[in-house]
Amino acid sequence: MPDIAFVNGRFLPWQDATVSIDDRGFQFGDAVYEVIRTYRGSPFELGAHLDRLDRSAAQLSIPQPYTRKQWTQWIHQGLSLAGYPDAKIYIQVTRGVAPREHNFPVESRPTVVMTIRAIHAIGPETRRTGVTACTREDLRWGRCDIKSVNLLANVLAREEARKASVFETILVRDGCVMEGAVSNVMAVQGDVIVTAPESPRILSGVTRTVVLKLAGREELVVEERFMSVDSLYQADEVFLTGTTIEILGVVLIDGKLIGSGRPGPVTQALAARWALLTG
Repeated sequence: MPDIAFVNGRFLPWQDATVSIDDRGFQFGDAVYEVIRTYRGSPFELGAHLDRLDRSAAQLSIPQPYTRKQWTQWIHQGLSLAGYPDAKIYIQVTRGVAPREHNFPVESRPTVVMTIRAIHAIGPETRRTGVTACTREDLRWGRCDIKSVNLLANVLAREEARKASVFETILVRDGCVMEGAVSNVMAVQGDVIVTAPESPRILSGVTRTVVLKLAGREELVVEERFMSVDSLYQADEVFLTGTTIEILGVVLIDGKLIGSGRPGPVTQALAARWALLTG
């Protein structure tokens, strides 16, 4: 089964998938993106992802090149060509090709890139034992709610995680927990799930939204508010959510044991709900 590349309305061999050096996504990071995964060949929460792509593009005044129907057709055609039962779909829309000037070009046509690759799921042993994390200062720009390709701060945070031999870096601003470099963060305090509220300070994940709905079905109380790093350390449970990681327990942060040191009952219950939803 092949990895699939798509550029501006054409599926083409991977090695031939290129864009202009004058593309503003390359020159300025003037672009937005989405990552969508599939289960058994079907895109999960496709409508929510395309809604967020629309919103991100609108916030940057990048015109949407395709209608919802066209996006859906291109995605399903790409999945058919790739043939992966479980795949990761990456979509990027830039402002297009123009001479390198900071102001918006008078005329430009958005550049669209889509790739479809096999997704490599996190193994059951990792999910059973949980993962580790570190905290670092949040250096990102002020509009984290826009899913732009300006990810240098996230890249640096992920490198910090690698150097620290942990799975994820949890970003902290003004003493408050924001989110992970590639995930949203939730903590269980007693019978309450606490997570940072939707705002320009975080990218509200599609998985985050689904997990909060699942929590409601478990009759769990959810409080969307900022928490301190000390509160995170003292939580009964901490878990991450994201498109590629789903629901993943965190058992050690900055060398400090979280709860029992194993993914707790709330994390396990929500993960079981997730498995039923997607299995």
